[in-house]
Amino acid sequence: MPSTTLTRPVTVTLVDDYDVVLTGLAHMFDSYRDRIVVTEIDSNAALNDFTDIVLYDSFAQPESDHEEISALVRNPRASRVVVYTWNFHPDLVQSARDQGVHGYLSKTLPARDLVAALEEVHAGNTVVSQPPRRVTSAFALDWPGRREGITDRESEILALITQGKNNAEVAALTYLSPNTVKSYIRSIYRKIRVTSRTQAVLWGVANGFTPDHHRIDHWLGGP
Repeated sequence: MPSTTLTRPVTVTLVDDYDVVLTGLAHMFDSYRDRIVVTEIDSNAALNDFTDIVLYDSFAQPESDHEEISALVRNPRASRVVVYTWNFHPDLVQSARDQGVHGYLSKTLPARDLVAALEEVHAGNTVVSQPPRRVTSAFALDWPGRREGITDRESEILALITQGKNNAEVAALTYLSPNTVKSYIRSIYRKIRVTSRTQAVLWGVANGFTPDHHRIDHWLGGP
């Protein structure tokens, strides 16, 4: 994808409820600071600044409930909104497009392609990645539990469990089959050395799987 000639770097605001995810995403742009200026929401400061693109990372978000995306699209401080995700279920892609997002980008994109896609969005185009043939992790990304050997997909499922979701809810939110969710959960239990859901939740709370909703609450008009 060719990059668009710009007179100044594109300002990109990252929105996610997990610090480790934001940090990993921000580092993807380290070599492209002449083209992308990353800003992060300070939950203790008023948000009066205008941003070219809000990049909404869907990690462990309830993707079947798009209140957050709708609020971002409506927010006058955000010129354009892009969803950044592993999940390319057709219903999710169509729902996001119906709500007016300007991009639906895959986490499998190398940093150079992600930067080029964001520049295309800034230039006025709508960019939707091709669905990945299989989900692979982007090298520079990070997520809770990665250092314990938990995969990105397992991490999202453990985060949903830590939020109190049952297996049926996790399956619906991730567009996975119940049996697939159970398989992921068994793998998670082995890796964190627990034998019950209560123990898994306690482990999740102690290891960064509890979301901080302040960031998205700002865009939803909250405190």
